[in-house]
Amino acid sequence: MQWGGADVWKVGGKLFALAWDDPDFLQITFKATEIGYEVMRTMPGLRPAPYLASRGMKWIQHFEAPGLDDDALKEHIELSYHMAIKRLTKKARAELGL
Repeated sequence: MQWGGADVWKVGGKLFALAWDDPDFLQITFKATEIGYEVMRTMPGLRPAPYLASRGMKWIQHFEAPGLDDDALKEHIELSYHMAIKRLTKKARAELGL
């Protein structure tokens, strides 16, 4: 738990997703590729992530329906996870068995 009660998901200290359990909708924020960001930022139920995207980062927030279906959301979170792993040093990846 961090940042106002959000569940924060990290690998090797690198952030890859956040989740807020809003009473009406589970809001999930994740890092996107440049192309993914451009495509998703205008889709219904998705938006550039408040705070993160305002600082030039390519983060998307899944904040209301329709958003992404469960399979697509899972794929994007996994991609964000792998992008975070790539930012780790070789030593850190080895220590984590990645």
